[in-house]
Amino acid sequence: MNFRSIIGDGGAMGGSDSQEFMAITEHQDAGRLVAGEDTVVYSTESAYAANLEMATSLYQAKRSDEELEKLTEVATPDVKTIEEMSEFLQIPADKIIKSVLFVADKKPVLVLVRGNDEINDVKLKNFLDANSLEEATESEALTFLGADFGSLGPIGVKDGVKVLADLYVKDMVNGVVGANKNDFHLMNANPGRDFSPEIYTDLRNVKEKESSPDGKGVLKFTRGIEIGHIFKLGTRYSESMNAKVLDKNGRLIPMIMGCYGIGVSRLLSAVVEQHGEDSKLNWPKEIAPFDVHLLPLDMKVKEAAALIETLSLLSNVDGFDVLVDDRNERAGVKFADADLIGIPIRITIGKKAKDNIVELKINKTGKVFEMPVFDARSKVNDLLKKNDN
Repeated sequence: MNFRSIIGDGGAMGGSDSQEFMAITEHQDAGRLVAGEDTVVYSTESAYAANLEMATSLYQAKRSDEELEKLTEVATPDVKTIEEMSEFLQIPADKIIKSVLFVADKKPVLVLVRGNDEINDVKLKNFLDANSLEEATESEALTFLGADFGSLGPIGVKDGVKVLADLYVKDMVNGVVGANKNDFHLMNANPGRDFSPEIYTDLRNVKEKESSPDGKGVLKFTRGIEIGHIFKLGTRYSESMNAKVLDKNGRLIPMIMGCYGIGVSRLLSAVVEQHGEDSKLNWPKEIAPFDVHLLPLDMKVKEAAALIETLSLLSNVDGFDVLVDDRNERAGVKFADADLIGIPIRITIGKKAKDNIVELKINKTGKVFEMPVFDARSKVNDLLKKNDN
């Protein structure tokens, strides 16, 4: 299976470290992205890999050397979004400071990022060590900052409102911020001069092609399905439960705990994504529901029954799991259903049954062999003991 061990979010479980095991759901041969619940971020030149909600990039300060201009209020009627502001003022989005109000454990927090960046809620919640984090409502925006969404900003905020900014906001010169006054913004706002966040820290989603945090390569994105998760809990829970053991010196110490989970249903989904095609499934032999699929195309032919009896040795003697499709259905129906079931080896008993000849097909590769029935039994043994299917 194509998977990656990546940095994950401990969430409510907590602990000092968290590792997710992600099945990558990008079909490399087709170059297309298929179903996957998470975005996996990885370096092109190192082992760095993380869930998007935890991914970081190498911060490189790039402050402009342009002169600081005078803070100026400008009317911005009916301009609410970054895109609308960029068009209205004819400036790039990265010259606008996006101000988003959150409520963390019932306390207001104003978060600042560049206009072309997205706030990472998980990073914000982890930084605040908050039990709850929600975006503020319109009424809360009016209560805490005195303006509606689209006009919020960091200048002149009320006491009690925590202001945090992403690292890249520190580099901005002569930016645009909301004036905390409906339909007005302030131009030429500069951090340090006009407003001072409590701290600058990483609060944004990384982007593709940014430098990997270890300085090796650049970041790329793919999709993945989480199939396992490990939490290093340390003594977080054992101390509260007074769960202790004796160490080698006979002293009582808190137990070091870990949590290990596997998603069985997600694992099956990941296998289907990685080994399936549009109308066909290829179960790996290690987890296939059966090893061999027998398809007699005409159950009325007496030789077919005899060949089925011979091939039953694959089950009775050789120990393989064999599925026999003895339904009274057309050949096309049986072949289509066999493709959907996706058993590693298919043996078709067809027109040459009278000559004791069967057709053996390797599901994964599509290779087809015609051979005497006893050779087919030998071939199955050979294939299932190797890694060829």
